[in-house]
Amino acid sequence: MSAFSFNKLVIFGVGLIGGSLALALRERGAGGTVVGVGRQAGSVERALELRVIDAAATLDDDAALAGALDRADVVLLAAPVAQTRALLERIVPFLDAATIVTDAGSTKGDVIDAARAALGARIAQFVPGHPIAGRESSGVDAALPGLYVDRNVVLCPLPENAPQSVERIAAMWRATGARVGQMPAGQHDRVFASVSHLPHVLSYALVEQILASPDAELKFSFAAGGFRDFTRIAASSPEMWRDICVANRAALLAELDAYTDVLARLRAAIDAGDGAALEAVFARSRAARTAWQERGGKPSAAADTPE
Repeated sequence: MSAFSFNKLVIFGVGLIGGSLALALRERGAGGTVVGVGRQAGSVERALELRVIDAAATLDDDAALAGALDRADVVLLAAPVAQTRALLERIVPFLDAATIVTDAGSTKGDVIDAARAALGARIAQFVPGHPIAGRESSGVDAALPGLYVDRNVVLCPLPENAPQSVERIAAMWRATGARVGQMPAGQHDRVFASVSHLPHVLSYALVEQILASPDAELKFSFAAGGFRDFTRIAASSPEMWRDICVANRAALLAELDAYTDVLARLRAAIDAGDGAALEAVFARSRAARTAWQERGGKPSAAADTPE
């Protein structure tokens, strides 16, 4: 049995992230009723068919929404980050005082601003979070009960949060098999601009570059493992990554500028035929990538964040 249990969990956006949370908690015996809420009935009907959720509601139905949120233990916002304020404004009239709200957004500064604007004096009920897991596939059909096993979840607690509320959300994610840590929102957005948001932009950019070439079809026909590995994440949700790039643009632009500087150095070395300079960069990168892989993708001791 899981150390975490709940009576009612309400998920806004029952896709890969929200659906996988529901499946993981169910598989690990956390119990309780899972209610899925979508913008339209069709978006939650599939989750019902797959038995990922037990009940469903839509955002445009006041009575159904009030019933869904009544005596909910936890609410998870698993929708694109640009929808955060509108979702919170929609649910706050129906939100019980004891309900804890959290999110799964890949950016935190904008999400926290949206939560403060929407919740006002009730901001203590919102515990910002980010599960570091995903697949190139999206939607509830891609949900997996093991998606979060040995994956990192970052919480960015607010000064107003009660410690027991933060621990409750941490316990929920630990129950899925995840490792839970904490960091300030600003640090979170800088870190993930580098290791998550930038790689997605680069992956999309490479595909866009090839699409713009006159022999794009020929290039795609000969693309193999390297191209597949590098561009796998370009199959991710365009809507989600549009919102992330806009929301975290300051940190992302800083990373893009730094990456452009590295490309310029590599270009100069290639132009000069400077094999030694190229090999030195490649060797450093290989060593760092190997060390990261040998840790299983876990944070190093120096970088690990306490719970």
